[in-house]
Amino acid sequence: MIKFKIETEYIELIKLIKATHISESGAQAKIFVEDGIVIRNGEIETRKRAKIRPGDKIEIFDEIIIVE
Repeated sequence: MIKFKIETEYIELIKLIKATHISESGAQAKIFVEDGIVIRNGEIETRKRAKIRPGDKIEIFDEIIIVE
């Protein structure tokens, strides 16, 4: 599990995936979202720029990201 603290109101989904080093680039992060392998709070998230806020739980591959 990865705990990721943000200092702003939100972070865009693809930026979060890149910042946690799950993807090597923003382009790769976009592909992960487009392919439907990103789950946000139990539901598939298809919006690349979805606003991820503290308390959100992101699941991708075998990783779980908790945003604080």
